[in-house]
Amino acid sequence: MTTLPQLTQKKLGLVIDLDTCVGCHACVISCKGWNTENYGAPLSDQNAYGADNSGTFLNRVHSFEVQPTGDDAAAQLIHFPKSCLHCEDAPCVTVCPTGASYKREEDGIVLVNEQDCIGCGLCAWACPYGARELDAAEGVMKKCTLCVDRIYNENLEEVDRVPTCVRTCPSGARHFGDLGDENSDVSKLVAERGGMDLMPEQGTKPVNKYLPPRPKDALPEFDILAPFLEPVAQEAKGFLGWLDKTLEKL
Repeated sequence: MTTLPQLTQKKLGLVIDLDTCVGCHACVISCKGWNTENYGAPLSDQNAYGADNSGTFLNRVHSFEVQPTGDDAAAQLIHFPKSCLHCEDAPCVTVCPTGASYKREEDGIVLVNEQDCIGCGLCAWACPYGARELDAAEGVMKKCTLCVDRIYNENLEEVDRVPTCVRTCPSGARHFGDLGDENSDVSKLVAERGGMDLMPEQGTKPVNKYLPPRPKDALPEFDILAPFLEPVAQEAKGFLGWLDKTLEKL
């Protein structure tokens, strides 16, 4: 079994804004592309264009229709991205019989050494978030790596040294940084917006945080626009006036 580090130097993770995620799946596609071509074994697909298709993804987006409390409250469609949360007390690590699953002391990222993974699936059973997937072609467990091969790559421009899902998100719903540093941008964002843990009752202490969606049950006020919506002239004049009268006679 693998032991967890007593303390990590950093707590690198994601902050996902459920208020601005539009469910476009750009993060899913970019994640699939980057992790198929770079770190570890490719993410395989089985019968990709058939009726009984399946595949391995490290990030998925689920959509839920939520009805807020109150008779007059409008229903909201919430898009919920989910991947490995890089928990402080990661049960997927401690159940691994070969030590393939481990948590890095230097940055808190949870990874899988695929050479030691036997595909037993114990980590998937232990994860309460369903964040691990067995790659059917490779026979090993796959999970989000926070693009560890990307965030430390000095050959990339600094703006690109973030997880590919963060770099790709068109609505700016995904943020990356050190959540162990209270002065980091992500920590300030969590404090300002009331960032939440996913299923805190599980006791895993997930590093990734979610920003709650804002209520959208009130229509915007258009009264201030009313003067601008009035027609410019009540009665057409000049050539347009003559044309309007002529057409009425037809």
